[in-house]
Amino acid sequence: RQYEQSDNMTDAQAAFVILADQYHARRDDVTASFYERWQGDPLVLDKWFTIQATSTRADTLERVRELARHPDFNLANPNRVRSLVGAFCSGNQVRFHGESGDGYVFLADHVLSLNDSNPQLASRMASIFNDWRRYDEERQAKIQTQLSRIAASDSLSKDVFEIVNRALSR
Repeated sequence: RQYEQSDNMTDAQAAFVILADQYHARRDDVTASFYERWQGDPLVLDKWFTIQATSTRADTLERVRELARHPDFNLANPNRVRSLVGAFCSGNQVRFHGESGDGYVFLADHVLSLNDSNPQLASRMASIFNDWRRYDEERQAKIQTQLSRIAASDSLSKDVFEIVNRALSR
């Protein structure tokens, strides 16, 4: 009801944030409605990506992968990358560090994808792995595998090379 009665972005966003974490029948309707209402405003659209990327739902990584294929997501737009990839990987600790290690693969894939086109952003994303030794041995091994995969890239930029090798040598 709060979402439906909102007459401004702040109120609509507050309701959307709460619904994004819920298994509620209207969640998908509100997600679509928020997008339709605010898709013309790039800053609010970044919020739309971030809210979904930071959801605590078990299916969040699957949703984030879908959003990475959304027509309004573009690796050439650094703000959009931060609002989805960065928000998920640094702002959603529970889902990013899920037992499967799929969050780590997702991040490494994006670091490698960004390496040629925007090495500064790629290195910033790679730095999310910097504190990998703080986690349990199983997660450490999975993160180290992804760091090693990035390091093994033939065309690694100087920026990413420095971040990844520093993380691996810590």
